[in-house]
Amino acid sequence: MTITQLFNSPVLSSIIVVLGTIALFQFIALLQRKLNAIWLQPMLMSILALIAILVWQDITFESYFSNSWLLNALLEPAVVALGFPLYQHLETITKQWKSILLVLLIGALFAITSSFIITMLLIGDYTIAVALSLKSITTPIAIAIAGQLDGNTAITAFAIILAGFFGALIGPRWLAFIQVKSPKAQGLAIGAASHAIGTATVSNISYEHAAYSSLALIVSAVITAITSPFIITFLASFF
Repeated sequence: MTITQLFNSPVLSSIIVVLGTIALFQFIALLQRKLNAIWLQPMLMSILALIAILVWQDITFESYFSNSWLLNALLEPAVVALGFPLYQHLETITKQWKSILLVLLIGALFAITSSFIITMLLIGDYTIAVALSLKSITTPIAIAIAGQLDGNTAITAFAIILAGFFGALIGPRWLAFIQVKSPKAQGLAIGAASHAIGTATVSNISYEHAAYSSLALIVSAVITAITSPFIITFLASFF
């Protein structure tokens, strides 16, 4: 019996999809720890492996998605769980909220402005410029804003994935290389630039990393959602 045939049984196919996906992820995570290979990022490699399996067995993504409903249902509590480290460091964060807000504001404005201008200068396509200027915030917000501004939502989604994986793969080591060793600074940088994927990665380093990365993810998304329509509209008038 092939995998495709097993998908004809709703209950059995759901069990296979959920357990198989979890087993695949855990196997790659174990392999990464054993080999100490930074490029073996479990989330990225799991996605690539799943794509290969689906293509090989001629299984549609819609079929896989409908049978992985349990994993999708766990996404919401998983996101909420990211707030626990934030709660643990809430007292420290409230003492530094002005500095944190200022840093994240500057970072978000710079990311939007620089990405839009560079893309317009090099490519000259407004829809792509909008898409790339929103690459550093979480997917639902970025796609919604891109749609409102007539940006290319497909490129937006792809750019967000790349930003997330890039930050997860080399972000912590790059920050350490340039002598940014503070867990607070590393967390803020990864959360602001690489959103949920980066946050999930640095959460494995320490609770402090997780707290500040979660905070940066949330605040940067809010800042970008509020300011990006005005900034992009203003910058577009010069091109």
